[in-house]
Amino acid sequence: MPLLRFSLLLLLLTPASLAQRSKYTSPAAETSVAIRGKKITVEYYSPSMHGRKVMGGLVPYGQVWCTGANWATKLTTEADLEIGGLKLPTGSYSIWTVPNEREWTLIINRETGQFHLNYDPSRDLGRTRMTLASVPGPIEAFRIELRRAAANTGKLVLMWENTEAFVDFALH
Repeated sequence: MPLLRFSLLLLLLTPASLAQRSKYTSPAAETSVAIRGKKITVEYYSPSMHGRKVMGGLVPYGQVWCTGANWATKLTTEADLEIGGLKLPTGSYSIWTVPNEREWTLIINRETGQFHLNYDPSRDLGRTRMTLASVPGPIEAFRIELRRAAANTGKLVLMWENTEAFVDFALH
């Protein structure tokens, strides 16, 4: 009987079971859009507010943020893409941001798969400005959307707490 209890305790304390029980777990999320038959996908981890001050608090102003949690947010495009004036060849990239009170900067980085604290600026493809807007009510869980606009254009939108940051993109 003691061996059975010990085995049960080990099962309950495995990392997977701990992650499932934690209220601070940031689940994996994905968004995608198809434009002209070419798919653009963003894979990320979605942290939640949990009563915390996010912008200017949990996410400090003026510092590079992984734009999510756990692992760097990954953007994959099946077509050449221009995002905020930056030209991205077909492929995968990580996206990072520098949030500020009145303006955000989007960073496109050539490296993917890195832990959220392992940003390497020497791998940057470039940076571009994002537009900010306020949202009427708090958004509990961080969310990324890819919104189709016209025939070959769209918006990359980041939303959390009372903030929405966005930048236009176009297929080329």
